[in-house]
Amino acid sequence: MGEAARLNVRNLTTDDAELAAALDSKCFGSEACSREYFFHAARDERREFLVVEQGGEIIACAGAEITSDTAEIESLAVAPEYRRQGVAKILLAELLATLLKRGVTFILLEVRPSNTAAIKLYKKFNFQIVEREKNYYDDEDAWIMAKDFA
Repeated sequence: MGEAARLNVRNLTTDDAELAAALDSKCFGSEACSREYFFHAARDERREFLVVEQGGEIIACAGAEITSDTAEIESLAVAPEYRRQGVAKILLAELLATLLKRGVTFILLEVRPSNTAAIKLYKKFNFQIVEREKNYYDDEDAWIMAKDFA
């Protein structure tokens, strides 16, 4: 069986907060979310956060904040050693399906223009670049991308 067959996608729990924060730090450095952020995200009904496990290890995490019928993807992180193996694609598909079940019809996210792999992934899921946010990151602007299910 392929690599994806051994993956388990599930909801983030408060017990995952420290591991999710460590993964986020590995992926985003100083811009990573804290353990407290993930702890509260796991308990917040306005948020949907999922993790991907392989062999009991959290290898990816993604989540969104929901306001009415709109969601903003706040984070999508895949451990560097698991990138380019389809993990992000599986995780994003699961997150979008979960958001649809919650009645979301419009999704926004921010991404670095230099993160061409992420932009390519989002475009595969029919996200469109709609705006450039100047100085969003410490060292770079951000593309605002959107997807409308309506």
